[in-house]
Amino acid sequence: MNLEIYKANPKTAFLASTYEKLVRDENEVRSMMEKDPSLKEMAEGDLVSILEQKNSLEDQMKSIIENDVQEEEKPNEIILEVRAGAGGDEAALFAAELLDMYRRYAENRGWSTKIIDESSNDIGGYKEASMEIKGKGIYDDLRWETGVHRVQRVPETEKSGRIHTSTASIAIMPIRKKSKFIINPADIEIETSRAGGKGGQNVNKVETAARVIHIPTGMAVRSVAERSQSANKEKAMQILTARLEAMQEEAEAKKFSANRKGQIGTGDRSEKIRTYNFPQDRLTDHRIKESWHTLPLILKGNIQPIIDALHEFEKSGKESSTAAVEEE
Repeated sequence: MNLEIYKANPKTAFLASTYEKLVRDENEVRSMMEKDPSLKEMAEGDLVSILEQKNSLEDQMKSIIENDVQEEEKPNEIILEVRAGAGGDEAALFAAELLDMYRRYAENRGWSTKIIDESSNDIGGYKEASMEIKGKGIYDDLRWETGVHRVQRVPETEKSGRIHTSTASIAIMPIRKKSKFIINPADIEIETSRAGGKGGQNVNKVETAARVIHIPTGMAVRSVAERSQSANKEKAMQILTARLEAMQEEAEAKKFSANRKGQIGTGDRSEKIRTYNFPQDRLTDHRIKESWHTLPLILKGNIQPIIDALHEFEKSGKESSTAAVEEE
């Protein structure tokens, strides 16, 4: 066994040093047996104990390393982006409701949230917004939220009582400790500006906001959440890397989607995944053909049953027996 791997990891370093001591003890016992055969019976008992301890430590170290690999594959930090789609002001209001739904869900799970950037309209809706969420298991639970969310309801401003259909798109992008996507510094352009928002000397006088532009794709990311310009640049670069990586993974997923057993969509933000039908008090997830009621509670962050159903679908690779008709 290569102990150097375990000695280099802070989580397993102590276990590795204990393992090394056991190896020395084992060598001493074996040496003693060779020098004095009369001690063989007693020494064999010691060897059994040493080998059991070695096996236990080896299992612990392997488990820790495997967990580290899993955490790398399922990051505990994401950027959730929401954008209003078709429907004008109603779409922007729905986008704001979706962001609040995920924020409340995150709070229920004990995760932390922070708005990175936002572009709002005059009535409190979002044209687009980015929110950072941190917490154990977050990507594993929210990775299927990417796609178009559709709402059907009578807007408060609609006097005739006509049902409107509006959309907003969600994108879930993991922030990985070690990104697979490497950005060439020559492909980056950085702009700075004053952070927008409500008063305060820092907001008004100091250029803390950072906007990072990826020249080859034209993709731009802005961060205003941090207090310093350098911190906002770093955050914007993290998000840009996550966006580009997600774009690359989305293209690969589409290429092989036909062969993915039990897949839940393509991970494409243009794919329609859900309808929130207010007149019928029903949310339908079109990918797994299941429906839930009590929409007001769902929009308050009670989406765990939906998350659980998606997990179950992925495990089984089969459609649920509870079918739901997709609204047109």
